[in-house]
Amino acid sequence: MNTRLSALALSVSTLTLMMPTVTSAQIKGIVGEASDVTIQGSILEPEKLQVKDDAKLTGLIKAPEEFNVEVFARDLINPRMLAVSQKGILYATRRTVGDVIMLKDDNGDGKADAAITVASRPNMHGVAFDGNKVFLVTIHDVYTADVNEDGTFGPLTRIINDLPDAGQHANRTIGIGPDGMIYITSGSTCNECQEDNPENATILRASKDGKTRTIFASGLRNTIGFDWEPTTGALYGIDHGIDWLGDEVQIEELNRIEEGKKYGWPYVYGMSGINPHINPPEGVTLEQWAQQSTEPVLGYTAHSAPMQMAFYKGNAFPADYSGDAFIAMRGSWNRRPPSGYEVVRVNFENGKPVGFEKFLEGFLLQQENGKYGYLGRLTGIAVGKDGALFVADDSNGVVYKVSYHGSEKALSSEAAAIPNVVTDMPVSKIAIDLVNATSTDGIVVKAAFEKDGPIPVQYTADGDNASPAIEWTKAPEGTKSFVLIADDPDAAKPKPFTHWLAYDIPVGTTKLREGIPGTPVLQEPKMMKQGANSQGSTGYTGPKPPAGEPAHHYHFQVFALDIETLGLDPGAKRDAVLKAMEGHVIAEGQVVGTFERKIAGQ
Repeated sequence: MNTRLSALALSVSTLTLMMPTVTSAQIKGIVGEASDVTIQGSILEPEKLQVKDDAKLTGLIKAPEEFNVEVFARDLINPRMLAVSQKGILYATRRTVGDVIMLKDDNGDGKADAAITVASRPNMHGVAFDGNKVFLVTIHDVYTADVNEDGTFGPLTRIINDLPDAGQHANRTIGIGPDGMIYITSGSTCNECQEDNPENATILRASKDGKTRTIFASGLRNTIGFDWEPTTGALYGIDHGIDWLGDEVQIEELNRIEEGKKYGWPYVYGMSGINPHINPPEGVTLEQWAQQSTEPVLGYTAHSAPMQMAFYKGNAFPADYSGDAFIAMRGSWNRRPPSGYEVVRVNFENGKPVGFEKFLEGFLLQQENGKYGYLGRLTGIAVGKDGALFVADDSNGVVYKVSYHGSEKALSSEAAAIPNVVTDMPVSKIAIDLVNATSTDGIVVKAAFEKDGPIPVQYTADGDNASPAIEWTKAPEGTKSFVLIADDPDAAKPKPFTHWLAYDIPVGTTKLREGIPGTPVLQEPKMMKQGANSQGSTGYTGPKPPAGEPAHHYHFQVFALDIETLGLDPGAKRDAVLKAMEGHVIAEGQVVGTFERKIAGQ
């Protein structure tokens, strides 16, 4: 072994934490307030090792038989996310440098000719191509640019400038879905906490012009790697687990990510395990949070630190690799023994994941004295036009190229094609047109704006995003509760766009104050529950129609019900609320306001 590999340094300490012992089997009936268990956690940071000779370096890396690993480019400082353009050119973002580099191989020798900077912005991280357009994401901003004939980028145009603050997880990534929308990861600001901004710990979905966006899925601590399975079009992502729950907990979660679903963080992890560090919001039990959350489809070794993920859609690997996924594992700093420092393959059968297996190993080395060092911390994964797999190491500044040189028949390009899996959302009417009141008495609804008049900017997403004050007349005899639903039928998708769901509003309440918080259960009015809006958060979200469109109409609808409760948990969706209301609406009324976002400069 190279003499450089014998001088390994190690930083190790052991922490003992007092925490509650709660298993997934004990979840039923628990309302939080867990305590009293001992968990041992480790800090173990292997030393970075460097091998300058390409042949010696790749000789230490283990790949499956008949696969070849080569150094495609080195001395790149810290290449992070990788992407391949329509023309087959490889690009890498460099977070600490704050740029995107182009790595061409014009002479076909299997190595990049040079690293050419094609875009620069502080904290540049995510990159995705859509035909001759490129999309880039920093902490707060999304940019787009044309891709020139020579592979360089045209001027950057910022289309989003208000992604939420990042905190602990600032590594935004981006992808273009089969529905033609932009998907953006927005990690949590912390290891475990109640976020103030509902867009944290989510995957966001936005239009390509950046004018509209919603929360696609939530409860995702830090899903840097995600991609769409080729045969079904389903979205899969690999989420970073919570730290300080022990060396073997929390697993890294492979999730099938579906619109509107929650994935547990920060209160529930893995297979409905309970996080003992933190209690859920007032009025919500851990049981309810777990029931509303979706468990992962597979789990991987805790603290492996999954980064970029890519499905194999090339035609140069053996047929068995078709539709499988590759994930770069950057490696742990808080597990004994260390985990990660590898590339793993996720085997898919009939479009569904069935297991993990190691694909590239050898980046983590252990000496006879037990100390560890690493040759690379792997971050980026991309499939080239020639079917090769590119892997980025942001620690030693290397990009590797993995190719297959075996005799097994490779995929045909036809077999590797991606089907068109675009599906549209169902169109519906506003709530008041979907339920029938049994009384001819109507409810007169008033709001903090004139009837059919403009909604003040403080109640919009561009303003304070505060809910407007809403009041209504006393309902008919027999009323036992109220429901409030605010719909925008002028939105393109979803139609209508629901801005507010409030239910189990107690009888005797005839007014909701301005600026209701987004908590699932309120103390005032007592026990009022709030559901999920179409933006993907709980409670109220303000109008934000696309700039330049005619004014949208926002229907604030109030319903009087003959039952005290809908029997739904907090965070329910609009369809569930409407179904529970059927046959119980005594009276109804609404007030309509308008809002139009002007194009800048007008």
